[in-house]
Amino acid sequence: RILIALAVAGIVAFGAGMLILVAVQPDATTETPAAAPVSGAAQQEHRERFFGGDPDRDVRGGQEMKPRW
Repeated sequence: RILIALAVAGIVAFGAGMLILVAVQPDATTETPAAAPVSGAAQQEHRERFFGGDPDRDVRGGQEMKPRW
């Protein structure tokens, strides 16, 4: 009986904790302000630098993957 009561109490406590976690919204004063919008040219340049890769590196042959152990 005690074991069942402890299990039910644990489930209820867990459920209440999850409900509080989901239901309580953070205070608006604690949120960080959003970053200023970036211009289209700056976004384009960032994308080209990020996805551009190294044109001098030959990656056509690939490399065999080996485990690290």
